[in-house]
Amino acid sequence: MSDAGVRLAGVAARLRAACARAGRPEDAAALVAVSKFHGADAVLPALRTGHLRFAENRVQEAQTKWPALRERYPHVELHLIGSLQSNKAADAVRVFDVVQSVDRPKVATALARAMDREGRRPRCYVQVNTGAEGQKGGIAVGEVAAFVKECRETLDLPVAGLMCIPPAAGDPAPHFRLLRSLAADTGLPGLSMGMSGDFETAVAEGSTLVRVGSAVFGARPAGPAGAAPATELP
Repeated sequence: MSDAGVRLAGVAARLRAACARAGRPEDAAALVAVSKFHGADAVLPALRTGHLRFAENRVQEAQTKWPALRERYPHVELHLIGSLQSNKAADAVRVFDVVQSVDRPKVATALARAMDREGRRPRCYVQVNTGAEGQKGGIAVGEVAAFVKECRETLDLPVAGLMCIPPAAGDPAPHFRLLRSLAADTGLPGLSMGMSGDFETAVAEGSTLVRVGSAVFGARPAGPAGAAPATELP
C-alpha cells in the first residue's frame, strides 16, 4: 500500500476510535479526503483503497483533475470546500456532488439558478464564520437563521447542514459547539467541521463530516499541482 493509502487507513482508524470515545456509532462521522493541489498521481493510491469521498478547493482544479479519475471511479463523491464565485456556480453544479461553501446570498441565488438549468442538485452546506474573521468566508453567526431560511424556502436549495473553519489559533471546541447549536436551531442534521489537526475534537462535538488533507496526502505542494490534466493514469 502506498504512503497515502497507509495514512488514509490510519486516519480512518482514528476517526472510528474518536466516534467510539464520543459514544457515537463508528460511522457517525464521514471522512472527506482533501486532495486540493495534489495531482491525480497522488489521489489514485487513495482511490485504490476504496475511499470515494474527496474535496477540492477550486472549481477549475476539479474540472481539470477529476474527469479522467471519474471514468475509472464513477462513484466518487466530490465536495467543493473553497470559496465559490457566483460566476462559477454552473461549473460547480456540473462538477461537484456537495458544495460546502454557500456563504452569501449572491452565491446561493446563483447556485439555485444553475441547479434549475443543469438539472443537478448538489447537496449544500452553509459556511458560518464562527470566529468573525474579516479575511475568511462564511455567513455571520447572527445571520445564519435568516440565511438558511432563505436558502431552503425561497431558493429551494438542498441544504444539508452547516460548515465552519475555526480560527487557526486557539481552541476549536467552542466553535464546534457553536456550529452544533446553530444547526440544532435551524433543524439541520449535517455538521462539516474538523480538519487534520482537530478532527477528533470535532467528532466529540458532533461532527458528521471531517475534512482531512495533510494527514492523508502529506504536505501540500507549493502550487496547484492538481491543475495539470490527468490524461495518463497508470
